[in-house]
Amino acid sequence: MTVAETPPDYSGAHKGEDKTFEGVWDTPKGLRVLSSVSHRVVGRRFIYTGFAFFLIAGFLALLVRTQLIVPGNTFLDLETYNQVFTMHGTLMMFLFAIPILEGFAVYLIPLMLGARDLIFPRLGQFGYYCYLFGGIIVLSSFLFDAAPDGGWFMYVPLSTQAHTPGLSADFWLIGITFAEIASVTAAVELITAILCARAPGMSLTKMPIFAWYILITAFMIAIGFPPLIIGSILLEAERLLGLPFFDPTLGGDPLLWQHLFWLFGHPEVYIIFLPAAGMVATMLPTFVGKPLFGYGFAVAAVVSMGFISFGLWAHHMFATGLPILSLSLFSAASTMVTVPTGIQIFCLIATLASGRPRLTVPMLFILGFLSIFVIGGLTGVMLASVPFNWQAHDSYFVVAHLHYVLIGGMVFPLIGAFYYWAPHFTGRMMSERLGRWVFGLMFVGFNVTFLLMHITGLRGMPRRVATYPEGLGWDRLNMLSSIGSYILAAGIVLFVYDFFRSRRHGPIAPRNPWGAGTLEWLYPPVAPGFNFHAIPPVHSREPLWDQPDLLEAEAHEVEGVMHGLRDGRRETVGCDPVSGAPLYILRLPHPTWVPMIAALGMALLFGATLASAYWLSGVGAVIALAAFAVWAWEPSDSGVTRDAGMGHDLPVNVVDRRSHMHVALVGTMLVLMALFASLVFGLLYLWNIRPDAAAAVARPEALTAGLGGLCGLGVALAGQMTRRAALADRFGITTVLSLLTAALAIAAAGLLGLSLGPVDPWVSALGATLWAIVAFTGLVLFALVFWALFNAARRTARRVGPGQSMPDFNLATLAKGAGLMVVVAAALFVAGAYGGVG
Repeated sequence: MTVAETPPDYSGAHKGEDKTFEGVWDTPKGLRVLSSVSHRVVGRRFIYTGFAFFLIAGFLALLVRTQLIVPGNTFLDLETYNQVFTMHGTLMMFLFAIPILEGFAVYLIPLMLGARDLIFPRLGQFGYYCYLFGGIIVLSSFLFDAAPDGGWFMYVPLSTQAHTPGLSADFWLIGITFAEIASVTAAVELITAILCARAPGMSLTKMPIFAWYILITAFMIAIGFPPLIIGSILLEAERLLGLPFFDPTLGGDPLLWQHLFWLFGHPEVYIIFLPAAGMVATMLPTFVGKPLFGYGFAVAAVVSMGFISFGLWAHHMFATGLPILSLSLFSAASTMVTVPTGIQIFCLIATLASGRPRLTVPMLFILGFLSIFVIGGLTGVMLASVPFNWQAHDSYFVVAHLHYVLIGGMVFPLIGAFYYWAPHFTGRMMSERLGRWVFGLMFVGFNVTFLLMHITGLRGMPRRVATYPEGLGWDRLNMLSSIGSYILAAGIVLFVYDFFRSRRHGPIAPRNPWGAGTLEWLYPPVAPGFNFHAIPPVHSREPLWDQPDLLEAEAHEVEGVMHGLRDGRRETVGCDPVSGAPLYILRLPHPTWVPMIAALGMALLFGATLASAYWLSGVGAVIALAAFAVWAWEPSDSGVTRDAGMGHDLPVNVVDRRSHMHVALVGTMLVLMALFASLVFGLLYLWNIRPDAAAAVARPEALTAGLGGLCGLGVALAGQMTRRAALADRFGITTVLSLLTAALAIAAAGLLGLSLGPVDPWVSALGATLWAIVAFTGLVLFALVFWALFNAARRTARRVGPGQSMPDFNLATLAKGAGLMVVVAAALFVAGAYGGVG
């Protein structure tokens, strides 16, 4: 490998044009950098912030291992120990693993797919600030001597107000729920970007494998995170308002929390694993010099894993007294998931065997991933066996398995990815010599720490104990594990040193320094502030290997569509979600403070709720709503057709089901439906598990609920009629139908609320859940009303012209989804009125 001695020069025939182009795409300087919406800036922020949380969590882990190094240690008292291991798990699972992987996805996906930016840059900025402020809320609990101490899983009833008074659990519930907004928004953004913004010719079958991994992961986040969000809101409502969702004396059930938590928690293992495995599947062919073996099989395996992972949540609840049939089904599903996992591992091994790999530092971390993750997978199969699970449950065997899967399956690929993509962040190469020391220390330290924990667990040591007596056979094992943790930490510290050292002293990276085949290496790593001066058409999954002309030309002279700058706007190409054929020119926003202000308003809303300053919560809500209104209050772009180059005449934005706006709304509806389904699951679970308590609940009013359901149908119909009128450019009728949609939505919400008049939410868990369904459905209907009135106001103010009906086109989709929620809720209430539920 050769390295350049000086940064690349962008001089050439288009130099004058480059300056204009770079000016438009340039990152703001000084304090204004906080307003940047560039995926490069936002992605780096996610990555660096996530790694900072990782370092804090690692420090807390060292405190745990120091406490356990000898029997009877008093280094930490019991309360502090509980806070330390709780915050370690919380930071690792919620504020490090998923956000940092989403950060890599935000940074790399547009570069790999041939887009100039993500489709919704402002949404990315908003998500990052939600993540940052949520993380700050969680960490600030230390400042108030109220750090959570109930475990990163926050099991009920330990986390209820009766057993955990004060604000410690509230810091966890409010902070994590706020931070999860970032994960959900990033999921919608990534789904839309992958499906709607790819280079010409890049069909789904020609996408880089990393894009497939991220696409499935994003869908899993959209479906898997809502149960945790709903569970956290219900638990906080119980703590704050006294609603008895989990109180067994009032018809609740503590196991409902476990079901909702693990409906998120077990898919999360694969949500963490898949992006890391996608990194490995991207890096490995580069060092072998051959394409990924079995691309189609790998994609099918990833899709299969995405489906199967949602059938495993009770894998963590085998010891809670589930029926034998349930145990058998979940045990079979836990074993079944090894099939798509094994297919992916075999594809990687076959790729490894197809050539002679170069043993670079990223390659060493890939080999470390393969060996460690396979061991973790084997112990996972052991825990899928119900009899063995009963014996090993809540022991250090489970701790060892968890870390082999998550650290081996995620941290080792992540560090390898840092070495591989570091030129994108710094413009320089990291040290091969120091990198080998980093790998050696991490690999040895990790295995010394966690391999021995399998034995410690089999000898009976339970999890989450702060100390232990001598003579149980745990002494030497714990000491060795603690020593191993220090070695592992030394490897991480050396990596941090190498990363910062390379920013100044590392050799300058040349164009495509590793000889990769994917598009992110088309430009020299000293990034010019934009992704592609022209978006090149691609003909394969490894365009830099199969189209040598791309690297033979100067980067700014590569031929493609959208060459140069038009109209002084940031633009990229929108494509057909399946074929990748260019459909339209997609206009992107310039830097703005609005998403940050919206996130600040949300932070004020959550933080003031934590402090019981509800008037201030209202102020935060108003700030957020005002920011969202300013966000949306901009003139619609013209639908005029323009020459995009290479024989493509493309309109500027389109009103179409294949457009990015419609795909994004469908993704958003997927999240909303998952939230609604989580509430319905809770209702049916309580009705089934406590029929005695359900029978004592007052019945909803059937007639009122039925009328509400009819209004829900009217909402869906009025929304669809609004869409048709807008497509026909009938402005007056469209405005009237928008107002009708809003009126029917208000009526539906009011009737659903009135139908529960006899139901007191404070006397039964089932009644509280019925009201929770009404509250959520009412929130969705409020969003629909806000949108419908907003569209009518924009039309009245002449902010919408002919052919610019996308807001109303998408309003119909939200109206149908909201109408469906109303109909389902009304059906449940009517069934309850006649004895079916309640």
